[in-house]
Amino acid sequence: MFEGLTYAGRLGLLWIVLALVLCGIYRRWGTLALTVVAIAVADWSAAGLKALFDRERPSLRYAEPEPLVHTAHDPSFPSGHAATSFAAATMLSFAFPRLTPALFVLAAAVAFSRVYVGVHYPLDVIGGAALGVLVATALRRLVRALQQSRRAMPAG
Repeated sequence: MFEGLTYAGRLGLLWIVLALVLCGIYRRWGTLALTVVAIAVADWSAAGLKALFDRERPSLRYAEPEPLVHTAHDPSFPSGHAATSFAAATMLSFAFPRLTPALFVLAAAVAFSRVYVGVHYPLDVIGGAALGVLVATALRRLVRALQQSRRAMPAG
């Protein structure tokens, strides 16, 4: 099960499909676009922070246990899977508040899967989760500020 979540969470694909379904049903195309942007920004931010922290992955540091999935050779902190999952869960929870518990349980399961399969430390996924929530919250605030500034502009 956790191996499947790890594969499904790659590049935020699970979340893009979920957002596409939810936003298609409820005709919230702006939410779909914001979710995709949040996933992309979280992924890029995680990659940048990985280069900065340069933390070795557990499977490269310890011979055993053998990881259950292929291990990337990029640094470990923060987890990109956790960052993209929590960015998407946060963004989708803004639009679909009744789904918030399920969205965050799914995000936590994807994040935990990375520890379970042996390619991240727990702190990697905690850092990734925090990064994802931060990215989505900042993006939402930015969009709201832009919307308010447009409304405040005088016509003409």
